[in-house]
Amino acid sequence: MNLVIFWAVLFVVFVVVELATAGLTSIWFALGAAGALISAAIAPMPQLLWLQVVIFLLISGVTMYFTRPLARKYAKVKETHTNADRVLAMIGVVREPICNLEGRGVVYVGGKLWTARSSQDEERIEKDAQVDILRIEGVKLIVRPHVAEAVEEAGVPVSPE
Repeated sequence: MNLVIFWAVLFVVFVVVELATAGLTSIWFALGAAGALISAAIAPMPQLLWLQVVIFLLISGVTMYFTRPLARKYAKVKETHTNADRVLAMIGVVREPICNLEGRGVVYVGGKLWTARSSQDEERIEKDAQVDILRIEGVKLIVRPHVAEAVEEAGVPVSPE
């Protein structure tokens, strides 16, 4: 196979992958393939394949080393905040008893009703009990019975909404 065609195909493949991902994943390899393509066009001898591979690796490595930190800084994917995390460390009120074994439980917190599970497997939390919100797993709150000292130390108001 003609090495010019080989490097041209490799260049196109890397550019297509870069355009498809838009995440700065293969642009450095496309530049390396372009350098190897130029060297193959200037000296189209199969005996110089090793030189083309060295040029490919050198250009890819150097451009990646110097531009990747800059590219990461400007190509950061922004997180989409849903404001659901604002209920963490708040105090909720149980509206439907929480029982992990029966797979039920509803907590009112932050002006909304959430399905909830206890942090302890066999623990049952009765209606109207106050609970501390520990974390969110999927669309369920993981809670424990309210502990005033732990919440007050974290600077969270003790009174429920």
